[in-house]
Amino acid sequence: MTSLTPAPENSRIDITQPHTARIWNYWLGGKDNYEVDRAAGDRIRELHPDIGEYARADRLFLGRAVTHLVTGAGIRQFLDIGTGLPTADNTHEVAQRLAPDARVVYVDNDPLVLAHARALLTSTPEGRTDYLDEDLRHTDAILEHAGKTLDLTEPVALMLLGVVIFVGDEEDPYALVRGLLDRLPAGSHLVLSHTVTTPAMPDVDEAVRFWNEHGTPKLTQRTPERVARFFDGLELLEPGVVSCSRWRPEPQGAPGEPAEVAMFGGVGRKH
Repeated sequence: MTSLTPAPENSRIDITQPHTARIWNYWLGGKDNYEVDRAAGDRIRELHPDIGEYARADRLFLGRAVTHLVTGAGIRQFLDIGTGLPTADNTHEVAQRLAPDARVVYVDNDPLVLAHARALLTSTPEGRTDYLDEDLRHTDAILEHAGKTLDLTEPVALMLLGVVIFVGDEEDPYALVRGLLDRLPAGSHLVLSHTVTTPAMPDVDEAVRFWNEHGTPKLTQRTPERVARFFDGLELLEPGVVSCSRWRPEPQGAPGEPAEVAMFGGVGRKH
């Protein structure tokens, strides 16, 4: 296991403005949040009562996707960008439960995530985990650091769950994701989830407007079709880009599909 980067000064953690990672943690039942985050989270839940289900659906999607990649695709390396605050069944926990030799590099630029990163740096003796304090946009720095833990000549799973929403259209998020994938070898996979805007869920748009007025960082919604564009040129695995709750769900007692949430995700393979 690698050593942790020195913890940042508390001045980097702004507790006067709600922050998405801390609100997400609140919705998942965690304790790494402040009153300002809980107040904003409650207000968003008033605007869109099912919002907490998105956080849970996204986390479960991560678990099912990682399980498939390890058991069905033989992936043993994961580059998880936009890690968020540690919670149950983080990427390395799911992967190393199935393949103890799996290696994981986490990347996030939230100082509170960094302060809690020791929870992400536990590892099996056979595997390895590492953490980088960096922004998604700084792809050269990310890949240079990741190459110290991962073998970038072998397939890697690029995990981008709920993070590309913070890259505005003017920054060309598609080129950003493609730039990362282009430097990974054939057999690598993209796992991506993204908040969507759809006429079927108008209250989501209202919740996002509230967030962008009061919270940080600002987010950009995209339609399911625009989310699917991130997988252009990849072999999109079944069932495609769908509600995270409906991506290869576990069998459930009630008949029919799980309820749809406005967090869509998919998995694609690079040829």
